[in-house]
Amino acid sequence: MRFYIRKLASLGSTVLLVSVITFLVFQVLPGDPAEIVLGVDADPHQLAELRQTMGLDRPAAERYWTWVKDTSAGDFGQSLRYHRSVADIVAERLPVTVSLAILSLGLTLLIGIPLGVYIARRDGKLSSLLLSAFTQLGLAVPSFWLAFILILVFSVTFKWFPTYGYVPWSENPAQAFRSLFLPSLALAVPGIAVVIRYLRNTLLDQLRMDYVRTARSKGLRDRIVLYRHILRNSLVPVLTIVGLLIADTLGGSIVVENVFALPGLGNLLITSIGTRDLPLLQTMVLYIAVIVVCINFIVDILYRVIDPRIRLKR
Repeated sequence: MRFYIRKLASLGSTVLLVSVITFLVFQVLPGDPAEIVLGVDADPHQLAELRQTMGLDRPAAERYWTWVKDTSAGDFGQSLRYHRSVADIVAERLPVTVSLAILSLGLTLLIGIPLGVYIARRDGKLSSLLLSAFTQLGLAVPSFWLAFILILVFSVTFKWFPTYGYVPWSENPAQAFRSLFLPSLALAVPGIAVVIRYLRNTLLDQLRMDYVRTARSKGLRDRIVLYRHILRNSLVPVLTIVGLLIADTLGGSIVVENVFALPGLGNLLITSIGTRDLPLLQTMVLYIAVIVVCINFIVDILYRVIDPRIRLKR
Protein backbone atom coordinates (compact mmCIF):
# COMPACT_ATOMS: atom_id res chain seq x y z
CA MET A 1 0.00 0.00 0.00
CA ARG A 2 2.86 2.38 0.77
CA PHE A 3 4.16 1.83 -2.74
CA TYR A 4 0.90 3.03 -4.30
CA ILE A 5 0.58 5.99 -1.93
CA ARG A 6 4.11 7.15 -2.74
CA LYS A 7 3.55 6.72 -6.45
CA LEU A 8 0.30 8.69 -6.31
CA ALA A 9 2.03 11.44 -4.32
CA SER A 10 4.83 11.51 -6.88
CA LEU A 11 2.26 11.66 -9.68
CA GLY A 12 0.50 14.63 -8.11
CA SER A 13 3.72 16.54 -7.39
CA THR A 14 4.95 15.98 -10.95
CA VAL A 15 1.72 17.31 -12.45
CA LEU A 16 1.88 20.32 -10.12
CA LEU A 17 5.48 21.05 -11.13
CA VAL A 18 4.58 20.75 -14.81
CA SER A 19 1.69 23.18 -14.32
CA VAL A 20 4.03 25.74 -12.72
CA ILE A 21 6.65 25.42 -15.48
CA THR A 22 3.99 25.53 -18.20
CA PHE A 23 2.42 28.67 -16.77
CA LEU A 24 5.75 30.47 -16.35
CA VAL A 25 7.02 29.56 -19.83
CA PHE A 26 3.92 30.84 -21.58
CA GLN A 27 3.95 34.05 -19.54
CA VAL A 28 7.35 35.08 -20.93
CA LEU A 29 6.47 34.40 -24.58
CA PRO A 30 6.46 37.54 -26.72
CA GLY A 31 3.17 39.05 -27.82
CA ASP A 32 0.06 40.37 -26.11
CA PRO A 33 -2.98 38.03 -26.10
CA ALA A 34 -5.28 41.05 -26.05
CA GLU A 35 -3.67 42.42 -29.23
CA ILE A 36 -4.01 39.01 -30.87
CA VAL A 37 -7.75 39.05 -30.19
CA LEU A 38 -8.45 42.70 -31.12
CA GLY A 39 -5.57 43.38 -33.51
CA VAL A 40 -2.56 45.68 -33.22
CA ASP A 41 -4.61 48.69 -34.39
CA ALA A 42 -7.24 48.30 -31.67
CA ASP A 43 -8.22 51.19 -29.41
CA PRO A 44 -6.01 51.38 -26.28
CA HIS A 45 -9.07 51.59 -24.03
CA GLN A 46 -10.51 48.43 -25.56
CA LEU A 47 -7.16 46.67 -25.11
CA ALA A 48 -7.05 47.74 -21.46
CA GLU A 49 -10.61 46.50 -20.87
CA LEU A 50 -9.87 43.15 -22.52
CA ARG A 51 -6.65 42.72 -20.52
CA GLN A 52 -8.67 43.34 -17.37
CA THR A 53 -11.33 40.85 -18.49
CA MET A 54 -8.67 38.23 -19.25
CA GLY A 55 -6.95 38.90 -15.93
CA LEU A 56 -3.70 40.01 -17.55
CA ASP A 57 -3.51 43.05 -15.27
CA ARG A 58 -3.25 40.88 -12.15
CA PRO A 59 -0.01 39.51 -10.63
CA ALA A 60 1.33 36.27 -12.11
CA ALA A 61 0.91 34.34 -8.85
CA GLU A 62 -2.75 35.31 -8.63
CA ARG A 63 -3.34 34.36 -12.26
CA TYR A 64 -1.65 30.98 -11.73
CA TRP A 65 -3.77 30.23 -8.67
CA THR A 66 -6.93 31.15 -10.57
CA TRP A 67 -5.91 28.93 -13.48
CA VAL A 68 -5.15 25.95 -11.22
CA LYS A 69 -8.40 26.41 -9.30
CA ASP A 70 -10.49 26.66 -12.47
CA THR A 71 -8.66 23.76 -14.12
CA SER A 72 -9.19 21.55 -11.08
CA ALA A 73 -12.91 22.31 -11.36
CA GLY A 74 -12.93 21.35 -15.05
CA ASP A 75 -13.07 24.93 -16.35
CA PHE A 76 -10.23 25.34 -18.87
CA GLY A 77 -11.41 28.71 -20.16
CA GLN A 78 -12.19 29.98 -23.64
CA SER A 79 -9.93 29.79 -26.68
CA LEU A 80 -8.75 33.20 -27.90
CA ARG A 81 -8.68 32.03 -31.52
CA TYR A 82 -11.75 29.80 -31.77
CA HIS A 83 -13.94 31.59 -29.17
CA ARG A 84 -15.08 28.22 -27.86
CA SER A 85 -14.57 26.19 -24.72
CA VAL A 86 -11.02 24.83 -24.54
CA ALA A 87 -12.33 21.56 -23.11
CA ASP A 88 -14.60 21.06 -26.13
CA ILE A 89 -11.79 21.78 -28.61
CA VAL A 90 -9.34 19.42 -26.91
CA ALA A 91 -12.02 16.72 -26.62
CA GLU A 92 -12.55 16.92 -30.40
CA ARG A 93 -8.83 16.63 -31.22
CA LEU A 94 -7.71 14.21 -28.50
CA PRO A 95 -9.16 11.01 -30.08
CA VAL A 96 -7.03 11.54 -33.20
CA THR A 97 -3.78 11.82 -31.25
CA VAL A 98 -4.69 8.95 -28.91
CA SER A 99 -5.60 6.71 -31.87
CA LEU A 100 -2.31 7.61 -33.55
CA ALA A 101 -0.32 6.85 -30.39
CA ILE A 102 -2.10 3.52 -29.74
CA LEU A 103 -1.69 2.33 -33.33
CA SER A 104 1.95 3.41 -33.37
CA LEU A 105 2.65 1.60 -30.09
CA GLY A 106 0.83 -1.48 -31.37
CA LEU A 107 3.00 -1.57 -34.50
CA THR A 108 6.10 -1.07 -32.37
CA LEU A 109 5.35 -4.07 -30.16
CA LEU A 110 3.91 -6.35 -32.85
CA ILE A 111 6.97 -5.86 -35.05
CA GLY A 112 9.71 -5.10 -32.53
CA ILE A 113 9.24 -7.99 -30.09
CA PRO A 114 9.17 -10.85 -32.67
CA LEU A 115 12.14 -9.38 -34.53
CA GLY A 116 14.05 -8.89 -31.28
CA VAL A 117 13.48 -12.54 -30.38
CA TYR A 118 14.41 -13.63 -33.91
CA ILE A 119 17.77 -11.88 -34.08
CA ALA A 120 18.62 -13.03 -30.53
CA ARG A 121 18.03 -16.66 -31.55
CA ARG A 122 20.07 -16.21 -34.73
CA ASP A 123 22.83 -14.08 -33.23
CA GLY A 124 25.83 -13.75 -35.53
CA LYS A 125 24.07 -14.99 -38.66
CA LEU A 126 23.45 -12.93 -41.80
CA SER A 127 19.77 -12.28 -41.11
CA SER A 128 20.62 -11.06 -37.62
CA LEU A 129 23.28 -8.72 -38.98
CA LEU A 130 20.86 -7.29 -41.53
CA LEU A 131 18.23 -6.62 -38.87
CA SER A 132 20.88 -5.01 -36.66
CA ALA A 133 21.72 -2.69 -39.55
CA PHE A 134 18.00 -1.87 -39.82
CA THR A 135 17.93 -0.87 -36.15
CA GLN A 136 20.82 1.54 -36.73
CA LEU A 137 18.99 3.04 -39.69
CA GLY A 138 15.70 3.22 -37.79
CA LEU A 139 17.33 5.13 -34.95
CA ALA A 140 18.99 7.59 -37.33
CA VAL A 141 16.04 8.45 -39.60
CA PRO A 142 13.85 11.38 -38.44
CA SER A 143 10.12 10.65 -38.31
CA PHE A 144 9.16 13.61 -40.50
CA TRP A 145 11.59 12.56 -43.26
CA LEU A 146 10.30 9.00 -43.10
CA ALA A 147 6.75 10.35 -43.28
CA PHE A 148 7.50 12.06 -46.60
CA ILE A 149 9.13 8.89 -47.95
CA LEU A 150 6.11 6.80 -46.96
CA ILE A 151 3.77 9.28 -48.66
CA LEU A 152 5.88 9.23 -51.83
CA VAL A 153 6.03 5.42 -51.99
CA PHE A 154 2.69 4.18 -50.66
CA SER A 155 0.40 7.14 -51.41
CA VAL A 156 1.74 8.80 -54.55
CA THR A 157 3.30 5.79 -56.32
CA PHE A 158 1.16 2.82 -55.27
CA LYS A 159 -1.90 4.80 -54.09
CA TRP A 160 -2.56 2.33 -51.28
CA PHE A 161 -3.11 4.96 -48.60
CA PRO A 162 -4.38 8.57 -48.59
CA THR A 163 -1.76 11.31 -48.65
CA TYR A 164 -3.41 13.39 -45.95
CA GLY A 165 -6.59 13.84 -43.91
CA TYR A 166 -8.48 11.84 -41.33
CA VAL A 167 -11.70 9.84 -41.30
CA PRO A 168 -13.32 9.31 -37.85
CA TRP A 169 -13.66 5.74 -36.62
CA SER A 170 -17.39 6.25 -36.13
CA GLU A 171 -17.87 7.03 -39.84
CA ASN A 172 -15.72 4.35 -41.47
CA PRO A 173 -13.33 2.21 -39.37
CA ALA A 174 -11.51 0.86 -42.44
CA GLN A 175 -10.86 4.35 -43.83
CA ALA A 176 -9.87 5.58 -40.37
CA PHE A 177 -7.25 2.82 -40.18
CA ARG A 178 -5.96 3.66 -43.67
CA SER A 179 -5.68 7.36 -42.82
CA LEU A 180 -3.68 6.61 -39.64
CA PHE A 181 -1.51 3.71 -40.81
CA LEU A 182 1.27 5.68 -42.52
CA PRO A 183 1.54 8.31 -39.75
CA SER A 184 1.63 5.52 -37.17
CA LEU A 185 4.31 3.65 -39.11
CA ALA A 186 6.43 6.81 -39.39
CA LEU A 187 6.24 7.20 -35.61
CA ALA A 188 6.75 3.48 -34.94
CA VAL A 189 9.95 2.83 -36.91
CA PRO A 190 12.34 4.45 -34.37
CA GLY A 191 10.50 2.66 -31.56
CA ILE A 192 10.74 -0.66 -33.39
CA ALA A 193 14.49 -0.20 -33.69
CA VAL A 194 14.79 0.58 -29.97
CA VAL A 195 12.69 -2.42 -28.90
CA ILE A 196 14.66 -4.78 -31.17
CA ARG A 197 17.99 -3.60 -29.79
CA TYR A 198 17.02 -3.67 -26.12
CA LEU A 199 15.20 -6.99 -26.35
CA ARG A 200 18.05 -8.63 -28.25
CA ASN A 201 20.64 -7.51 -25.71
CA THR A 202 18.45 -8.55 -22.77
CA LEU A 203 17.71 -11.96 -24.27
CA LEU A 204 21.39 -12.63 -24.93
CA ASP A 205 22.20 -11.72 -21.32
CA GLN A 206 19.44 -14.01 -20.03
CA LEU A 207 20.64 -16.90 -22.19
CA ARG A 208 23.89 -16.94 -20.18
CA MET A 209 22.09 -17.21 -16.82
CA ASP A 210 22.32 -20.33 -14.63
CA TYR A 211 18.56 -20.95 -14.64
CA VAL A 212 18.64 -21.36 -18.43
CA ARG A 213 21.32 -24.04 -18.22
CA THR A 214 19.35 -25.73 -15.43
CA ALA A 215 16.14 -25.74 -17.50
CA ARG A 216 17.96 -27.18 -20.49
CA SER A 217 19.65 -29.84 -18.36
CA LYS A 218 16.19 -31.00 -17.28
CA GLY A 219 15.34 -31.74 -20.89
CA LEU A 220 13.15 -28.72 -21.69
CA ARG A 221 13.16 -27.75 -25.33
CA ASP A 222 14.79 -24.47 -26.33
CA ARG A 223 11.47 -23.00 -27.50
CA ILE A 224 9.82 -23.67 -24.12
CA VAL A 225 12.81 -22.24 -22.22
CA LEU A 226 12.77 -19.15 -24.40
CA TYR A 227 9.08 -18.29 -24.34
CA ARG A 228 8.16 -19.48 -20.82
CA HIS A 229 11.21 -18.34 -18.89
CA ILE A 230 13.67 -16.11 -20.73
CA LEU A 231 11.19 -13.86 -22.52
CA ARG A 232 9.23 -13.03 -19.37
CA ASN A 233 12.38 -11.99 -17.53
CA SER A 234 13.36 -9.87 -20.53
CA LEU A 235 10.10 -7.91 -20.64
CA VAL A 236 10.90 -5.63 -17.68
CA PRO A 237 13.52 -3.52 -19.53
CA VAL A 238 11.28 -3.53 -22.60
CA LEU A 239 8.44 -2.22 -20.45
CA THR A 240 10.67 0.68 -19.41
CA ILE A 241 11.30 1.48 -23.06
CA VAL A 242 7.58 1.30 -23.86
CA GLY A 243 6.85 3.95 -21.22
CA LEU A 244 9.46 6.24 -22.77
CA LEU A 245 8.27 5.48 -26.30
CA ILE A 246 4.75 6.67 -25.48
CA ALA A 247 6.13 10.04 -24.42
CA ASP A 248 8.26 10.17 -27.59
CA THR A 249 5.22 9.25 -29.68
CA LEU A 250 3.18 12.11 -28.24
CA GLY A 251 6.06 14.47 -28.98
CA GLY A 252 6.65 13.10 -32.47
CA SER A 253 2.96 13.34 -33.30
CA ILE A 254 3.29 17.14 -33.30
CA VAL A 255 5.39 16.98 -36.48
CA VAL A 256 3.79 13.93 -38.09
CA GLU A 257 0.25 15.27 -37.66
CA ASN A 258 1.24 18.40 -39.54
CA VAL A 259 2.84 16.36 -42.35
CA PHE A 260 -0.33 14.29 -42.82
CA ALA A 261 -2.74 17.16 -41.97
CA LEU A 262 -4.32 15.18 -39.13
CA PRO A 263 -6.68 17.20 -36.89
CA GLY A 264 -5.03 16.13 -33.64
CA LEU A 265 -3.45 17.84 -30.65
CA GLY A 266 -0.09 18.20 -32.42
CA ASN A 267 -1.62 20.16 -35.28
CA LEU A 268 -3.63 22.23 -32.82
CA LEU A 269 -0.55 22.92 -30.71
CA ILE A 270 1.39 24.39 -33.64
CA THR A 271 -1.55 26.61 -34.57
CA SER A 272 -2.01 27.77 -30.98
CA ILE A 273 1.67 28.71 -30.64
CA GLY A 274 1.40 30.91 -33.73
CA THR A 275 -1.66 32.71 -32.35
CA ARG A 276 -0.44 32.67 -28.71
CA ASP A 277 -3.69 31.15 -27.55
CA LEU A 278 -2.62 30.81 -23.91
CA PRO A 279 -5.70 29.03 -22.49
CA LEU A 280 -5.51 26.41 -25.23
CA LEU A 281 -1.72 26.02 -25.06
CA GLN A 282 -1.63 25.60 -21.29
CA THR A 283 -4.43 23.06 -21.34
CA MET A 284 -2.88 20.93 -24.09
CA VAL A 285 0.53 20.83 -22.43
CA LEU A 286 -1.12 19.88 -19.14
CA TYR A 287 -3.17 17.16 -20.87
CA ILE A 288 -0.06 15.64 -22.44
CA ALA A 289 1.85 15.83 -19.14
CA VAL A 290 -0.95 14.08 -17.25
CA ILE A 291 -1.11 11.33 -19.89
CA VAL A 292 2.65 10.72 -19.73
CA VAL A 293 2.72 10.72 -15.92
CA CYS A 294 -0.23 8.33 -15.70
CA ILE A 295 1.39 5.97 -18.21
CA ASN A 296 4.60 5.92 -16.17
CA PHE A 297 2.52 5.14 -13.08
CA ILE A 298 0.90 2.21 -14.90
CA VAL A 299 4.34 0.99 -16.03
CA ASP A 300 5.54 1.00 -12.41
CA ILE A 301 2.52 -1.12 -11.45
CA LEU A 302 3.17 -3.55 -14.29
CA TYR A 303 6.77 -3.97 -13.09
CA ARG A 304 5.46 -5.66 -9.96
CA VAL A 305 3.07 -7.84 -11.96
CA ILE A 306 5.72 -9.09 -14.38
CA ASP A 307 8.50 -9.48 -11.81
CA PRO A 308 7.32 -9.80 -8.16
CA ARG A 309 10.94 -9.47 -7.00
CA ILE A 310 10.81 -5.77 -7.76
CA ARG A 311 9.98 -3.85 -4.61
CA LEU A 312 10.19 -0.21 -3.69
CA LYS A 313 13.43 0.51 -1.84
CA ARG A 314 12.80 1.76 1.65
